[in-house]
Formats: sequence, structure tokens, C-alpha cells
Amino acid sequence: MNILIPDIPLVAFRLAGKRQLAQITAFDLVVLLIISNVVQNAVIGNDNSLGGGLFGATVIFLLNAGVAWLTFRFKRVERVVEHTPTVLVKAGRILRKNLRRERLSLPEFRGALRRHGVVSLKDVRYVILEEDGHISVVR
Repeated sequence: MNILIPDIPLVAFRLAGKRQLAQITAFDLVVLLIISNVVQNAVIGNDNSLGGGLFGATVIFLLNAGVAWLTFRFKRVERVVEHTPTVLVKAGRILRKNLRRERLSLPEFRGALRRHGVVSLKDVRYVILEEDGHISVVR
């Protein structure tokens, strides 16, 4: 029974929303790590009951749902919790200041452009680093 308990947060996390696991936000990752810690404490800490771990995980899931609702309802909260897209190329020109701010090296950036089939920046209007870390290219 104790072997299955660490899997409970992952299963519950998958059932709680419709996002793909690869598209979780930084906040979602923190929630997942906190839940893992709560369940771990329930398994090997002072409170070794299954009920204690499930109660802790439930409270954290409810808090996460509350934050998700607040970010959906109020844009100001969304700006605090989630990142905003960053323009990396505008009208064919690389915005090096934004690359530095995002800690993206020029070789990494050029590699990402090649994965999108971009050979020359002359053909590109915008390149945007999205909230989830993916790069979008607008030709």
C-alpha cells in the first residue's frame, strides 16, 4: 500500500485539470512538489496515516484550484502568478535585451529557430517566447 502513495499526487494532478503534463506552469510544479512532500510526511514522518496524507493533499489541491480560479478571474493575479510572453524577434531583428532577460543564449535561440524551419530572419515578423517556454514563430 505504501508503494502506491507517492503515485497519488501524480494521478490526482492529472485528473484535476485538462493540461498536458508537459505544459504545466511553474506554479503547478511547485504545487506538485509540495503535495509530494505532504504525502511523504504522511508515509514516513510523524503522521504515518493514509488519511493525514490524503487530507494534506486535498487541502493543497483546493488551494491550487483557488489560485487557478483567481488567475482566470483577475488579470492582476494572473500577472503575479504566471509569466507573460516575451517578444524575441520583431520585424526580422533579434531583441538581444529580451534574450538576455530570458537567459537564452544566441546558439540556443538559433537552434530553436532551426527546429521551426527558420533559415533567415528576413522572413520572420515575430518570434515569441510563450508562457510555457515554447517558441512561436510568426512569418
